[in-house]
Amino acid sequence: MSFQNSALLLSWAAILLLSLVVAGLVRQVAALTRGAPAPSALGPAPGTPAPAFDRLGPGLLLFLDRDCGVCTDVLAAAESLDRPVQVAFAGAPAVTSPGLTVHADERDGLFTAYDVPATPFAVLIDTGGRVRAAEPVGSPDALRALALEAAR
Repeated sequence: MSFQNSALLLSWAAILLLSLVVAGLVRQVAALTRGAPAPSALGPAPGTPAPAFDRLGPGLLLFLDRDCGVCTDVLAAAESLDRPVQVAFAGAPAVTSPGLTVHADERDGLFTAYDVPATPFAVLIDTGGRVRAAEPVGSPDALRALALEAAR
């Protein structure tokens, strides 16, 4: 058998093997997609009573961590909002600002009560003491969008 014939035979074998692998991956992705459960809710469900409402009152509650890189940008956006914002830090607060009410060392307090999965995370609390929305805010734009929703 010549070199060209050997190379051609080897190429066809590799193509066949590769197509079998791709077909198997497609089947796995299809099976995972069909059987994928709906994502579970993060934080408290909308409409449920807001924990520690007597201490916090209505408004936007922001959960941050001083070691979170995105939290710094979200905090700067929170300072520029034209509404009162309360910020709960997992540990020591990164900053204090006259426009923000800061709650320090809340990992076992507010973080646990609000079932915060990760930072930055925001919760809107209505005047009746119920959670209106609870969601991650991974950017300043996401925080601004949530603040606009709160204004409605």
